[in-house]
Amino acid sequence: MNIKVEKPSAAKLDALGVFSWPTWSKEVSTFPWSYNTQEIAYILEGEVTVTPENGGNPVTFAAGDLLTFPPGLSCIWDVKKPLRKHYQFS
Repeated sequence: MNIKVEKPSAAKLDALGVFSWPTWSKEVSTFPWSYNTQEIAYILEGEVTVTPENGGNPVTFAAGDLLTFPPGLSCIWDVKKPLRKHYQFS
């Protein structure tokens, strides 16, 4: 299961309505997480490395990245700098 990371254009962010999505913040920490549905997230601040539990490659992302987490993904989040993001589950 791949985590998609992209540097979106302002037009794409507007088309998705990202800035109307809820926000979520997390302090520096490490924790497990599983996705029952797809999540799309836009990182406002912070730095995180997510490591899939199935042996996939770690993915690091930071402010300005747009991420898509697939349903069924189980992973470990390692928040290296305090995180703030917009997010939407579908």
